[in-house]
Amino acid sequence: MGEGFSDWARKGATLSDKSARKEFGLTQEEIIQAINDGKLQYRENSIHGNPFLRLLRHEVEALVEEKHGNAFLKRKRFTKELSEVNQDIKRLRAEIESLEKRKKELQEMLGE
Repeated sequence: MGEGFSDWARKGATLSDKSARKEFGLTQEEIIQAINDGKLQYRENSIHGNPFLRLLRHEVEALVEEKHGNAFLKRKRFTKELSEVNQDIKRLRAEIESLEKRKKELQEMLGE
């Protein structure tokens, strides 16, 4: 299998057109124009009968950097990473709370 295929199969290497619009502030027209100009490769997909375009993340990032500059792209990356970190913290706090509750239950059962 060629290197191009691995980009499509690697986790996190692709994103949907909707995600590209949300994450990078692109419009659907900009995405379609970039596809027509040969700047973006795409694959058609659908989930539960809803069609969408799969795009290669590195190509979308290159397009955004070309349109808005490197500083804009870095800010978007940092914003996305911060959002992911906050989600992880929230999930871990809930998990800790659940474990603390279970710990208390077990201590009560042991008579401590």
